[in-house]
Amino acid sequence: MHKDGAAAAQNDSAAAPEPLVPSAHADTAGRPPTRTKGTKKAAARKGPRPKGSPRGGTVARVLSALILVAAGGGLVSAAALSPQGPASRQLEAPLTAVPAGSSTGVCPGPARLLEGTAVGSDPQFSPESASAKTSVNAIVLSSGTGVLPGSRLAPLKGSPLVELAKATAAPPATPAAGPPVPVAGVVSQREVDAVSVLSADAQANRQAAAGAVMNYTAGDGDLRGSAAAACQQPANDLWLSGADTALGRTSVLNLSNASGTPATVSLDLFGAKGLIQAPGSRGLLVGPDSTRSVILAGLAPGQDRLSVRVRSAGGPVSAVIQQSALRGLTPGGVDFIAPGTAPAVHQVLSGVDIQDPAGLAALTAKPGFADAGPALQLTVPGSSDAVVEIKLYGRDGQKALPGGGVVTAKAGAVTEVSLAGVPAGLYTVAASSDVSFTAGARVTRGLKSEDATDIAFSPASARLGSQHVVPVPRTGDRYLVFGAPEGRARISYSPITADGKIGTAAAADIAGGTTASIKVPADADGSPLVGYLVSAAGDPAYGAVLLEQDGKQDISTIAIAPGVSGQEQVPVTLGY
Repeated sequence: MHKDGAAAAQNDSAAAPEPLVPSAHADTAGRPPTRTKGTKKAAARKGPRPKGSPRGGTVARVLSALILVAAGGGLVSAAALSPQGPASRQLEAPLTAVPAGSSTGVCPGPARLLEGTAVGSDPQFSPESASAKTSVNAIVLSSGTGVLPGSRLAPLKGSPLVELAKATAAPPATPAAGPPVPVAGVVSQREVDAVSVLSADAQANRQAAAGAVMNYTAGDGDLRGSAAAACQQPANDLWLSGADTALGRTSVLNLSNASGTPATVSLDLFGAKGLIQAPGSRGLLVGPDSTRSVILAGLAPGQDRLSVRVRSAGGPVSAVIQQSALRGLTPGGVDFIAPGTAPAVHQVLSGVDIQDPAGLAALTAKPGFADAGPALQLTVPGSSDAVVEIKLYGRDGQKALPGGGVVTAKAGAVTEVSLAGVPAGLYTVAASSDVSFTAGARVTRGLKSEDATDIAFSPASARLGSQHVVPVPRTGDRYLVFGAPEGRARISYSPITADGKIGTAAAADIAGGTTASIKVPADADGSPLVGYLVSAAGDPAYGAVLLEQDGKQDISTIAIAPGVSGQEQVPVTLGY
C-alpha cells in the first residue's frame, strides 16, 4: 500500500492560491473616371465619323457582351478586379459564439458476466455475484453567483434517480454582504443497476463544472475485484487501449448514446500484427437513450493486445470496455478500459502502480500468467513506424526502464512494452516520438497464482488546468496521484464533502521528474469526503485517482478528466 504517499507531497499550511480560471475599406484605385463638365456638349459638336474608325454601335455591342459574360460567369468583387495596393489584406472568416450546452457524463453500468452468447449475436448477461455492489458518486459546482445549476442523475431512460438542484430561471442578485460562497451539489454512494447519466444545465452561457465516478466491487464470483470509471462526456471519436480477447479473457465494448439523435458507429481494430479487417465492425446503430454491447472476440478473436477506435456519425457516444480475466477457475481481475487522449507525439500516463519486481517475475513465469504483470501498450495508427522514448518518474525521480527506454512501435499495430524489473512504487510514464501514437498501461495486484488477482488500466490523459472536479468513491483506500515530467508544478486541491461544502484549499509542490501521492481521508470537517476541486499551475502536470482495498488484491485507476472550457467560438463562412 502507500502509507508513506502523503509525505511525497509538501502540503502548504497556508491558504492555497485561488484556482486558475482557466470591415475592410475597398481600394479606390480601380474606380471609373468621373465625367467632367461639357462632356455632353462636346459629344454633340462631333462631326462625321472619320473613315476607318470603329462604329459607336459596335462599341456598345462589345460592352454589352462583356457585361453579359460577367453576369453569366458569376459576381466578381470590385476589390478583386482593382489593383491591389500594399494596404490590401486577406479577410478572415468571422468568429461566432456557440451557445453552451448542458454538461453530460455517462456512467457505465455494473460489470456482468456473459452467458449463452453465440458469436455475432447480442450478448446476454448473468446476474452479478452475491456481494457485488455498484455505486455512483457525483458532484456539481455552483456558478459565480453561488447558485447550483439544474442537475440530476438519471438512467438512460426513465425518471431521475436523484435531483441535485432544480433549474432556475435567473440567478438572484449578489447580496450586499459580499461575494457568494461556492457550494456543491453531491450524490454520495448512490447504488445503480444500469447505465446512468449525470446532466447539469448551462449557466450564464457556460457549461456547469461537474463530474461523476462509477465504482464496482465484488468479493466473490468470476468478476471478483474492483472496477471504476469516470463518467465521460460523449464524443464522436474515441480511442481505447488495453483490450484482450485471448483464451480466458473477455472484452465487451459498451456503447451508450445519451442524445436524442441516432448514432452510427464504426470500429477500427488494431492488433499485434496490424489493422484487423472485421466484418460487422461498421455501421453499428446505437439508438437514442440506449446502450449497445459488442463482444470484441466476435470481431477480433485470439488477440492478446487490442486497441479500438470508436467513430460515431450522428449522435455522440460514450465508450468503455469491460475487461476481465479467468485463469482456469481462478479470477484474474476485472476493470473498465476508458478512452485516452487522441494520437499525438507525446503521451503521459499517471497512477501506474507497480508491485515488487521479484514477486512479479516469479508469477509471470508461470503458464497463463504472462499478462499478470505491468505493461505499456503503444498503438501507431499511421503508416510509419514510431521510435518511442519512454521515461518513468517515481517519488525520487526518474527510474531506468530495463532493456533501455527506446522501442520501435510498428505502424498500424499495437506494441507491448513490459515494465517488469521496475522498482515497486507509483509512477508517471511519459512517452515521446516523432510519429503520433496512443498509449495505455496495464497494472496488476496480487502475487500468488492460487489466489484471485486484479487488473487496472491507466489511459493517457491531458495536462491538468484549472477547476477539475474530481469525485472519489466513499470506500477503500483512495489516493490522488500527480506527476510532473519536467519543470515544477504546484497543485491546489480543495476538499468537497457530502454536505455540499467546499473546504479550504491545500497545496502541493511537485518537483520536475517526480510523482507524488496524497492519501484521501475519510472525512473533512466532520463530513464524509466525496471529492476535490483540483487546479494546477506552473509546468505541465498530470493526475489520476488510485483506488485500492485494504487487505484485498483490488486496484483501479481513474484519469482526471479535463476541466470545463469557456464559451467556444467557431469560424463561420457564408457560401454555397
